[in-house]
Amino acid sequence: MKIFYILFLSAFAFAASARTLEVGPFRQYQTLQTAAAAAQPGDTILLREAIHSGNESISNLQGNADNWITIRVATGEEVIYRGGSNALHMTDAAYLRFEGIIFEQQTGNGVNMDDGGTYDTPAHHIIFENCEWRSMNATGNNDELKLSGVDQFAVRNCRFTNGATGGSMIDMVGCHFGVFEGNHFENGGSNAIQAKGATKDIVIQGNTFRNAGQRAINIGGSTGLEFFRPLNANYEASNIYVYSNIFMGSQAPIAYVGAVNCEVVNNTIVRPDRWAIRILQETTEPNFLPCGNNSFINNIVVFNTAQPAINIGGNTAPETFTFSHNLWYNPDNASWGGPNTPVGEPGRILNVDPQFADTLFNLLPTSPAIGKGLSRLTPERDFLGRLFPVQRSIGASEVGGASVRMSKKATVMIFPNPVANFLTIDLSDASAEVVITDIRGTLHWSSTVDGSATVDAREWPSGAYLVRIGTESYLIVKE
Repeated sequence: MKIFYILFLSAFAFAASARTLEVGPFRQYQTLQTAAAAAQPGDTILLREAIHSGNESISNLQGNADNWITIRVATGEEVIYRGGSNALHMTDAAYLRFEGIIFEQQTGNGVNMDDGGTYDTPAHHIIFENCEWRSMNATGNNDELKLSGVDQFAVRNCRFTNGATGGSMIDMVGCHFGVFEGNHFENGGSNAIQAKGATKDIVIQGNTFRNAGQRAINIGGSTGLEFFRPLNANYEASNIYVYSNIFMGSQAPIAYVGAVNCEVVNNTIVRPDRWAIRILQETTEPNFLPCGNNSFINNIVVFNTAQPAINIGGNTAPETFTFSHNLWYNPDNASWGGPNTPVGEPGRILNVDPQFADTLFNLLPTSPAIGKGLSRLTPERDFLGRLFPVQRSIGASEVGGASVRMSKKATVMIFPNPVANFLTIDLSDASAEVVITDIRGTLHWSSTVDGSATVDAREWPSGAYLVRIGTESYLIVKE
């Protein structure tokens, strides 16, 4: 998919003194831990072919905004962290990029990335790309990737399989401004992705979930109040955006649990094991918000169990949810009366075959879902990265999505990020239409930029924003 997030520039500026530190048998450094102790901003830690035993702890490994530290596997080689309680435990990291590493058979968490318990100084600017987690050797509440107090991060094009029975493939506690894109999740335990402990402003887009846990995406959950970030938050999850994903199986692909202001839009859900959706409340302390003000829009749900499609628990506010323009189909029951939505659902298409063309759930040209979705600005793209038209289809896949190109290929720079006052957009010598919206699609600025432009962001509310430039999108943060 051609979606990029400017929090994590794909082309970094490196200092002239940047070095390559090799790790592996008979190399300069035997372990990542020893290389990290010597690494400076701008360095690359190059992992050479080896199987490592795990249990490596690394604190305060930090690049900077202009000089990230990259930890990557040498081209054509394989590096596995096998066993140990944790493969890696990273504390107070910043401006780090991990590429191409395999983690397997840990008895605790595969990788544990945290803020060291200092909630006012989160780990931040972290990328995991083209990595793989597989075959956990744990049965309890252990996670393949554990993120606690991590802000401004991305997990892209990674693979997660065979998670711990009682754990998550990715577990977030008090994380903010994150992106999960293009990943594959299969054979999960409790969850594929869990967002709890006041996790906020997370985009989950263009991923595949196959039998990915009891709750494939657990939007919320249950966290001890002492672990919330910030400590005074009164929700488990807020502003979680689940866009253009494909779900197959799972007891319940989508669970809203103590969540507020979250969106599930333009996804395709096929044959969940029990429910399509759960609306629950597990944290009920005084002043804690009930699960509510969430939405479920433009989704295809192929549902064929004897259970009600939606499980609604106590202490929730289902009457505040929005259901709109979803296609619900039960292939085994022609007389199915439809889902038990707690509110009315405009634009509903009931018990009509969506007509999938292939195993990626693209739509046949005769599909009743084509052009029947609620018009929105987000998500901008479908599962395969195609632009949604103004009159979009229902489900994760658009038919013949439009393409808008820049007049010539540009090197895009958007800075500073986060931005407090003025934002600079530099397209080198190219020209393109630039549109800036908040994460909910509200327009904040648009113009044709010829070369460069300065944008006044002083009056924008704090939060995440999408900068759309031609066929690419970038995520920035307003302080």
